[in-house]
Amino acid sequence: MSILWAPWRMSYIRSHSQQPIVGCIFCDKPAGAHDRDELILLRGRHNYLMMNLYPYNNGHLLVAPFAHRPSVEDLPVETLTEMMVMTNQGLAALRQALKPHGFNLGVNLGAVAGAGVAEHVHMHIVPRWGADTNYMTVTGRTRVIPEALETTYERLLAVLDPMAPPDPRR
Repeated sequence: MSILWAPWRMSYIRSHSQQPIVGCIFCDKPAGAHDRDELILLRGRHNYLMMNLYPYNNGHLLVAPFAHRPSVEDLPVETLTEMMVMTNQGLAALRQALKPHGFNLGVNLGAVAGAGVAEHVHMHIVPRWGADTNYMTVTGRTRVIPEALETTYERLLAVLDPMAPPDPRR
């Protein structure tokens, strides 16, 4: 029998099984003063780019508007435009830092469509590699994330904002 050691998953299991979900993560995370702790890579006027704390793949990013809205139809054109520009910035950073072979981009609208946080729309950017579907995924129904979130964060941040002055939130 093979054993996959993933002790960091216990915090996710405990947080979802013992505590009711209060508030909105997409509203709460950017309200704080520590972008690095919240895995926020970039802030715009209407949206922000962050790493997914429980990624589907290494480098899984999220673009979320600051406005708490359930669907893209509820967002003004300026927010939608910036969301796509920020998606492009995330794609470019991932291409340079992680060199994926492709991407999945998506927005899940509503719980039945797979939205984990249905009340706050957000875009997923999932990097993909030619060999990332392997026996672990197919037979074990388990994804393996090969790099620590903090390491990936630093790699992406260096590519996204190499010339910017230090941000006190980081």
